[in-house]
Order: sequence, then C-alpha cells, then structure tokens
Amino acid sequence: MTHPSKEQIAKSRVLVVGDAMLDRYWHGAVERISPEAPVPVVKVSREEERIGAAANVAYNVAMLGARASFLGVVGDDEPGHRLEALLRETGIDAHLRRDPGLRTTVKLRVIGRQQQLLRMDFENEPDHEVLALQSEAFTELLPAQHAVLFSDYGKGGLAHIAAMIGSARAAGKTVLVDPKGSDYSRYRGASVITPNRAELQDVVGRWHGEDELRAKAQGLRESLALEALILTRSEEGMTLYDAAGELHVTAQAREVFDVTGAGDTVIATLAAMVASGLSLRDAMPIANRAGGIVVGKFGTAAVTYQELFA
Repeated sequence: MTHPSKEQIAKSRVLVVGDAMLDRYWHGAVERISPEAPVPVVKVSREEERIGAAANVAYNVAMLGARASFLGVVGDDEPGHRLEALLRETGIDAHLRRDPGLRTTVKLRVIGRQQQLLRMDFENEPDHEVLALQSEAFTELLPAQHAVLFSDYGKGGLAHIAAMIGSARAAGKTVLVDPKGSDYSRYRGASVITPNRAELQDVVGRWHGEDELRAKAQGLRESLALEALILTRSEEGMTLYDAAGELHVTAQAREVFDVTGAGDTVIATLAAMVASGLSLRDAMPIANRAGGIVVGKFGTAAVTYQELFA
C-alpha cells in the first residue's frame, strides 16, 4: 500500500467547510420510574462534550497528523463558544463566523444503563449575511490549502457551496464532498463525492446488480462533471468510479461496534491522503482501512497515523 510519510502528512493542509455541531452526552443512573409520567428518571452523574458533524471531520483530519482548518457558522451562544474552545484544544484552526440570531446546533443525548434514552436537537438555519462572511473567509483561506472538504449535514451552512466549489477548482485544489439530500447539482465540478448506498439511491433510484449500479454511478458522475464518485458500501467495502473505469476494495472491519461517524473518518482520510500528494485511487484503500478501524471503537471516534500504518 503506497502511503505518505508522517512528514508529508504533517505538511498537508485540509480546509473543512460545513455545518458545525456540538455533541453533548449526559450519563446517569436509572433507578426509578417518574411518579409524574411513565418515564425513567435519570440521575445525571457525568457530562461529556464532543465536536460533532462537519467539525468532527476536521477532528479526524487533525488526528491523522495533517493541518486541519475548519470554517463554519455558529451562534453567539454558550455552545458556540464551547465548540470553538474544543476545536482549538484539538489543534484545529477554527474560523467560526457568528450569527447572533442562530442557535448553535447541539445534539444532546441522555444515556442511562449504557443506552441512549433520549436525544434532543437544538438548531435553526443561519442567515445569508453570515453565510456571505463565510464565503469571504473561504476566499482568504483557500490559497494555503492542498485540499478542500465540504461536509454537508443539511443544516443550511453550505447554502453557497456551488460558488465555493467553483473558486476552489479554479485555484487548482482537490475538492471532496460528503453529500446530503436528493439534489446533487450544487456539487457540480467537485473532484469527488462520497455518498453511501442510501444517499446514492435517493438521487439515482434503486439498482439491481452491479451493471445497473455502474451505469447509474457513471451517469451521475458525468452529468455533474466530477473526476470520481466513491460509493461507500459498509460491509461490502467501497467502489470508486472514474473516467478510467472502477476500482473496488473490500471491507476490512474485524468487529463492528459502532458505525457512527465512520463516513466522517473515511472522507477525512481521503482528504489528508490526497493533500499529501496521493491520487484518489491510491488514497481510497487507505480510507477504507481507516473506516474498518473506526467502526471497532465506541462513539464518534478517529484514527491516528500509527493505527493506520502500524
């Protein structure tokens, strides 16, 4: 497996743009049912906070040893400031634009007896003035990057993605997109998109067999003027479709504990490898391996250079 040295990775710079989110976990003991309603009472004993959504992709890039920058929009609120602190503690260059009318997206999970009992989501969409500020910051950050990664969580933070892809490609940067939704026209001209099976099916419809899948994947790739489309297929591994044909790698997970965030690890690894000079075809087997390692860990996790190339 061709792979870059630690020094090459350390020099590679990846800009992640997308929806920022703070993941909060409240852990506690469940000892009784509430007298007010038939629900468990959780006595919270421990609180945990993690970088979520697109910011978790930047965390994955940083854990591999590459230089990660993150550009996103948050509210001028406590979760927004907490997220910024967590990003900086991790060594990520945080470029957060604050929208006073926005609630920073928080996913709060209440965990009792090792299982999730409830999830509460706090969110709304950023306004266009702040998104315009984000586009300005993007233009300033772009020249120093080797690769740009857009992580779309469908929360409204990438309303201006088409223009950003255009300027990144004009500057000769590799552009990777983790897509969302059923309209992929906004990703036109990117270097590569990485849908999973369900996401691709939302766009091209169902397929029966590899031949029909190949035709649909290549048709979508050509219509969007992409260099490549990488389909992540969980237990079936990954397939890359490009002008030269296709390349398939089989899944490597030994034990699967948790698939949360595996897609984040895969695209973060792809971006770090491409930023350090590898082709997409050489980077994909490494990203596949990273996905296989991360599903063997609990929670949204990441993979280090040592784990990947040990």
